[in-house]
Amino acid sequence: MNVLHVTPYYAPAWAYGGVVRAVHGLAQAQSARGHRVTVLTTDALDRNRRLPSGPTEEMGIRVIRVSNLVQWLRANLNLSTPGGFGRAARSILTDHNIDLVHCHELRTMENALVAGPAAEARLPMIMSPHGTLPYATGRPWAKRFWDRAIGRRLLAQIAHFVALTPEEAGQIQVHCARWQIRLTSRQISVVPNGIEPAHQWSRADIDSFRVKWNLGDGPVLVFVGRLTERKGLLPLLEAVGGLCPGRPDLRLLMVGPEEGLLPEIRRRVARAGLSQQVVLTGLLPPDEVELALQVADLFILPATGEGFSLAVLEALAAGLPVVISPGCQFALVAERGAGLVVEPLPASLQAAIADLLVDRQRRQRMSRGAKELAAEFGWPAIAAKLDAVYQAQLAAGGAE
Repeated sequence: MNVLHVTPYYAPAWAYGGVVRAVHGLAQAQSARGHRVTVLTTDALDRNRRLPSGPTEEMGIRVIRVSNLVQWLRANLNLSTPGGFGRAARSILTDHNIDLVHCHELRTMENALVAGPAAEARLPMIMSPHGTLPYATGRPWAKRFWDRAIGRRLLAQIAHFVALTPEEAGQIQVHCARWQIRLTSRQISVVPNGIEPAHQWSRADIDSFRVKWNLGDGPVLVFVGRLTERKGLLPLLEAVGGLCPGRPDLRLLMVGPEEGLLPEIRRRVARAGLSQQVVLTGLLPPDEVELALQVADLFILPATGEGFSLAVLEALAAGLPVVISPGCQFALVAERGAGLVVEPLPASLQAAIADLLVDRQRRQRMSRGAKELAAEFGWPAIAAKLDAVYQAQLAAGGAE
């Protein structure tokens, strides 16, 4: 099968979050299954840097990057300006015998520009929103404008949606109904994100990481994600502030790129006298993120509006007990004894963290549960599920 993935950003553009890791992991797994995989994306690397445009071959995957015309819009408003993207799509569909087009995130210029060429070629379009549908997940004004100006026409061209969770499947139904598009149950599949097996780092690597970030010998809480308010970082800081008087050796390790909240985090850290307890690393490469998870005792993500967090999956694969919010949409964590699901409130977070820090045996049980749960989300199994979705669409000619 020849698959074209369409995404605004692709590895190594890790600064853009979980979508990059999800598409990268999926593309690798599909290539390993013998599919010919092409990724059409832009030159985005992070807020200030670009990757070279043009075609490359990366780990057996054909990657074609198109330049953003205005880097400032990509960096500051999360808006692509991919000049020539439509022409590139037509060329790929013509020259590479593509069987279907899998688009990632919904409201992107890339999807709007690919929809026409895909329709002309009579190819089915598969859509993975990646948890971005609700207005509450950020930039509601931009989402409403997009939905009115472009959204309905694009929705009408999508043959099949891939939701990360049953909750997201419901969101897709509601969103399409808002624009008078009725979906049958066969037009939505639920396929979660996948995860690579965790690398086991040496004691020397772990000790070196502790020294590098001045983590001391005490317990470490780790957060991995973009520094935005919806990730629950402000109530987490308040919870840690309540814990530190009795645990001066406690560290909160915040790993992730700045997305507008860093000045407020720094103000609150200074005001609460937590400059020794709160460690801000900024964006780290994937191997150092793995080391951060190996060093930590607990993973914390009190977010709202998550689709299906890859950061949580990576923490589970590393054997970390997790404390997450209902907004992470991962109730299996509590059901399978891999962690706690609590409200993203300072008192709830403080109580959950305090209870786990004093109960080593409970953390060990949760660690075993975390590894067992993560093993069910390996990329080979996830790619096989998507193969079934693709085959059904090809058999139906892209239409239900």
